[in-house]
Amino acid sequence: MGDKFGQVKVMVVQGRRLVIRDFKSSDPYVILKLGNQTAKTKVINSCLNPVWNEEFHFSISEHAQVLKLQVFDKDHFKADDKMGNAHLSLQPLVASARLRKILGVTAEGTTLRKVIPESDNCLAADSSINWVNGEVVQDVWLRLCDVDSGDIELKIKLINLPSAAPSK
Repeated sequence: MGDKFGQVKVMVVQGRRLVIRDFKSSDPYVILKLGNQTAKTKVINSCLNPVWNEEFHFSISEHAQVLKLQVFDKDHFKADDKMGNAHLSLQPLVASARLRKILGVTAEGTTLRKVIPESDNCLAADSSINWVNGEVVQDVWLRLCDVDSGDIELKIKLINLPSAAPSK
């Protein structure tokens, strides 16, 4: 994975307008992957607009990676059904953390960067990267791919960043 840069805290907040995979509803859960690290939310039964509010920590390297997520419908007697997938490049978040350090930004609530929906991020809407409570934070809504509808809300924070300047 390269040199360790710090940690990223990913909160899976909620889903909205998820697709029906059972008779009238679905039992969704999310699997997050960052490099060779994986995490899974709990299953929310019979819900197309689930609220998870679950936090996961991943180690990241200076060479920012792509956070991937998959949403599934839990089934008891057969394989779980796919409910969509999405991805988000962490490069803008890591670059914003470096920029904040170089510029010495300390003002609470400073917007460091705005990220727009593009092919490399699955964003459903524009997303700002901000300096909040001593952390670099990004709130995102990701549009699920390969399905008719569905979005997932994440709150992403860079934590435990090294105090030294990044290597060149």
